Amino acid sequence: MYLPEVEAAGFLRDAGARPLTALHAAFRVALSRLPAAFLPEVVGVHYAAHALGVDELLLGGEPMLAESDVRPLLAEYLAFTAQSPNGPEDRRRVLAAVRLLVRLEREHTAALTELARWQEGLSLDDEVAAIVARHAPHAGRQHRAVRLGSRKLTDWLDDEHLDAAAFVAEFRTSRQVRPARDGGPCRFLKSIKFGGPMFGIFDEREAAVFTAWTRSIAAGEPAGPPSGPATAGDDAARAWTARLTAARPADLVPREPGPAPDERTFFHRIVNFERYPNVLPLARARAEAGLTDAELLFTHGAGGLLTDAEYFDYTPEALLERVERIYWDKLVNPYEPLTEIPDRDQVVFEQSTYALGSLIDGTWAHRIANLGRRARRSDDMLFSIYADEMGRGDMAKNHITIIHKVLASMDMDLPHIRQDAFLDQGDLPDHLYGFSVHQVCLSLFPDTLYNEILGYNLGIEMFGLGAMRLHEIQKLRSHGFDISYEEAHLSIDNFSAGHARQSAEIVVAYLDDVRRASGGEAVQREWRRIWRGYASFAYFVEHALVKRVRSAQAEPVTAPATAADLVI
Repeated sequence: MYLPEVEAAGFLRDAGARPLTALHAAFRVALSRLPAAFLPEVVGVHYAAHALGVDELLLGGEPMLAESDVRPLLAEYLAFTAQSPNGPEDRRRVLAAVRLLVRLEREHTAALTELARWQEGLSLDDEVAAIVARHAPHAGRQHRAVRLGSRKLTDWLDDEHLDAAAFVAEFRTSRQVRPARDGGPCRFLKSIKFGGPMFGIFDEREAAVFTAWTRSIAAGEPAGPPSGPATAGDDAARAWTARLTAARPADLVPREPGPAPDERTFFHRIVNFERYPNVLPLARARAEAGLTDAELLFTHGAGGLLTDAEYFDYTPEALLERVERIYWDKLVNPYEPLTEIPDRDQVVFEQSTYALGSLIDGTWAHRIANLGRRARRSDDMLFSIYADEMGRGDMAKNHITIIHKVLASMDMDLPHIRQDAFLDQGDLPDHLYGFSVHQVCLSLFPDTLYNEILGYNLGIEMFGLGAMRLHEIQKLRSHGFDISYEEAHLSIDNFSAGHARQSAEIVVAYLDDVRRASGGEAVQREWRRIWRGYASFAYFVEHALVKRVRSAQAEPVTAPATAADLVI
């Protein structure tokens, strides 16, 4: 079987998918798109789907994951719920998801069984009728005076209410399918072969059906009984459709009239966009505005303390030369150990200015590699970085877990950023939400802002290297604070083979695919968008540079920046 990719527009048509199959598939895709709001359901469905292994049983293949592979994940998640105030409700939701998945698999297997029986009962006349119905809308009026029974062939095929079964019944008695006197193919079979007026209209499988059908007619076999239309799963599909139509999710918050929300409220809504779907247009506008503003650094970015967003035409060599120069000239060579350590309160305050960005570590890539987002080499490469940020399944290595440990060592016990309680936290400064808001807004559009995400990823992964990290480690250690977050990034983001190097290679891989598909001019267009993403990261990091350039109305910047000028 040759089918397009599952996300292609014609997949359901070419696969002959039943409405129930499409509804079941939509349920699974919806879970994958909204994992934050439905984490218990994701865990339950993941476990049940692999534990049952229905696809492997039907197709006779080896399971991708056996029940023994997914049981530890379920056990670990349930252990975590025991530590949560929402634990009982989360466990109830997991069990409900398992039961639902079992119900869906039974329902769908029953529909497949019914469909298989219907397929087995199809006569050759039924198969021919299906082929005629598929091609009739495209027949046009080029059959001229050819008649079928009492009607012109064009009138048959031009009828939007074509009765395909009646057409086939008339067709099987026509002269077009009568055996040739010399024992060769009938007129119709000749017409669909090479050199005939209908060559190329029917594919090999359809031509084989016509051949078998005309042979059965020649052998005197009667027409098979009509099987009727396929209805497998339709009753269940109608029931689900009615439930979906009537559903009114209780936790969705309608758009509120009035002015735009403040930064803290806006941040709360975009990290909970499942509950606030109307925030998405605002998030898109905010992302675009940030990217446009960042183009200021296309001509002034060289003056950055830790970045260089000045624009250049892309080649793989030029990109690697630029990131090498940033690494050595701005991140590594300027490093000297601090001779004076700020007092405890100053260190805690500085960490509070970085904390919100750390609490959303990896967010820019969190929607990469979902269904329809793994067609390029760069997709898997970027998702690999995200998997590292999340600890590759080990909670102790998850960067969000690590930053909470660091903050706890400073007596900052923050709620989860998605909770309503985070709206009222008093440890993180309000005026620094812009950096995190921009990052989350980018992440919500992994398809249309893909290039910008690649550039932003390059900026943020290089930011984990060099003098700033080493200074933070020195300051934290001197006051007995946890340094694991800084150490983790200094290591995993290394420029030899770590995230910083990988981020440059991701850009090269993506643009290499663009070049081979669309040529060099397309590469430069795509590259400009990527560099906008990098510049948008630099725009928030190089606060003092941006301020001076704005004040001077784009005059050359000569005053050197200092570490105190960095605001994220």
